[in-house]
Amino acid sequence: MSATTNSTHDVDVLIVGGGIAGLSLASELAGKCRVALVEAEPSLAYHTSARSAQQLIPSYGPAPVQDLTRRTLARLAEAPDAGSAAGRRLVWPSRFMLVGTWADVGQASHAGMQPLSRSQARALVPQLREDAFEAAALDSDSVRVDAAALLAYHEERARAGGVEIRVGSPVHTAQRVGEGWLVGAGAEGFHAANVVNAAGAWADDLAILFGVERLGLQPYRRTAALVSLAEPLDPDLPMVAAADNTWYFRPDEAGALVSPSEAEPSRAEDAVPRPGDIEATLELIRSVADLRVTGIVKAWTGLRTSPKDGLPVLGFDPEGPGFFWLAGQGGYGFQTSSALAEDAAAALLAGPDALRSGASPVSETQRALDPHRLSVRT
Repeated sequence: MSATTNSTHDVDVLIVGGGIAGLSLASELAGKCRVALVEAEPSLAYHTSARSAQQLIPSYGPAPVQDLTRRTLARLAEAPDAGSAAGRRLVWPSRFMLVGTWADVGQASHAGMQPLSRSQARALVPQLREDAFEAAALDSDSVRVDAAALLAYHEERARAGGVEIRVGSPVHTAQRVGEGWLVGAGAEGFHAANVVNAAGAWADDLAILFGVERLGLQPYRRTAALVSLAEPLDPDLPMVAAADNTWYFRPDEAGALVSPSEAEPSRAEDAVPRPGDIEATLELIRSVADLRVTGIVKAWTGLRTSPKDGLPVLGFDPEGPGFFWLAGQGGYGFQTSSALAEDAAAALLAGPDALRSGASPVSETQRALDPHRLSVRT
């Protein structure tokens, strides 16, 4: 333990990471066991969780992700809108539309999406250039989320349930002691029966610190900007995305949110737009839609982290006793957050042997996310 560690806390679960994954789990576990959450940065949700597109799309992603999204939307529909200090709505209806070639739209769209002709799509979004796409599909079950309000909601629930939350507390030491872990984070120590790795882009780095093999989680850059417009967009316009995943835009109070939807491998870092990124993004958006951009309100780059198969990782590590993975959510973090938290809490409370012993029911989705599936570990 570091010499700077002044006190030690005994907890059942220590969550490392204060983004949407860690906060959702803290909120779910609150009042059920002794929980602490530590975040390296000076504030919660400092990195990717503060840079979300804030759109939850049931048709987006592979089957396990769609299942998690449906369950998350059901949970959020039950959450009180006044859960945050600001008293803002957490979620509200907001349609989503794919456009592109017939082949790309056919491949990217899923059951439940309504096929649209080019004229039907342009009737919904007149700003789209007629020569920029051939076909479209509409998801009317998509919703918008107020990311800040949702994060505040989970933080409030966690604190009310007795969860100890520490910011500016990077994990610097970890040692297996008896049936648990002795962890140094910031100026404090924690003796935890279980440690949850919710460290986002740093999840593999954290595993190394705990003497656990990496899962091969790769961060990817994703740049976006809020721009002001000469002519405001109708707030009820759908979010529009290219079926080949090369751009998207949606209405925003500031004007519009735009992104090139890139997925460029990166190291774990506090990512920022590089010179020319935003200019290239605006040029791309102008080529597909008539948006008269008058200025850049804010621009950022976030990191989406996932393993090779693109599915989140949830479960006890195959080799590290008491080390639990809640990572690799990629671009699905907010839209799977409540369901992942529910499943993670159930698994932690049931113990590491429940999945393989059959002691408690396990869904196909839970099995698909088990870290044991990543047999080739790098």
